[in-house]
Amino acid sequence: MIPQKPFGRTGHLSTRTIFGAAALSSVTQEEADRTLDLLLEYGINHIDTAASYGESELRIGPWMREHRKNFFLATKTEKRTYQEAKDELNRSLDRLQVDQVDLWQMHYLVNPDDLKTAFAPGGALEAFIEAKEEGLVRYLGVTGHGLIIPSHLEFCLDNYSFDSILLPYNFVQMQNPIYASEFDALAKRCREMNLAVQTIKSISRGPKAEGNHNHATWYEPLVDDWAITNAVHWVLGNPDVFLNTVGDIHLLKTVLQAAESYESRPPDEIMQADLEKFGVKPLFN
Repeated sequence: MIPQKPFGRTGHLSTRTIFGAAALSSVTQEEADRTLDLLLEYGINHIDTAASYGESELRIGPWMREHRKNFFLATKTEKRTYQEAKDELNRSLDRLQVDQVDLWQMHYLVNPDDLKTAFAPGGALEAFIEAKEEGLVRYLGVTGHGLIIPSHLEFCLDNYSFDSILLPYNFVQMQNPIYASEFDALAKRCREMNLAVQTIKSISRGPKAEGNHNHATWYEPLVDDWAITNAVHWVLGNPDVFLNTVGDIHLLKTVLQAAESYESRPPDEIMQADLEKFGVKPLFN
């Protein structure tokens, strides 16, 4: 089984590998139900979805009638104003068939104008605080992509005491010295504040080539079992982070197998060899 650790100050013992439910964005309910069986097989107890993940919330909803108690359930919104965010949360609760989610996250805070709007009077932050006070959500988080995201998440933490963050983290991305420095500083701050750090794009191979539609991910994923295992083990080699799984159900089992077999982080020499062998490039430049 995949080990667990406290999800920051929430105290919930989440599996170190969290199911990234973007993988359910365009699957049938039958495919989703087979995915649930896989999650239960590996002991995954934390699901991370979003209102913007296609049909994902709708696919998870039927699971909740029987399995709500088995999962820490998280969703997200990209809405930036109070009323839009509030309305989308209510829609997410309906789609997920629950009265409360464990974690609601302000999603994809990449655009500086979006960031300003969300934290201004009448912004999404007000809806977040209200939802927590009303018991519709238990905890609050922030997420984002790209090289700018560590500084944006620092801004978020300067302005509200969120419970979790989510951002990219993999070997090739951390070869960018600026991103690596900012990630490490942010992770240190989260460690001191006891906030959960979720990471994404663990098995990214780089930007998707034009016309390549072999996988459901918006980026090009690694597909070789050896390379996936090394990439997953490298992320799990940082004891302070969680790894959110790949956005393609057909690669999910390989990721979970890798997480279950983790013992130690591969040395940089092996990771560098994989970069060269499989043509791995940074997803964000």
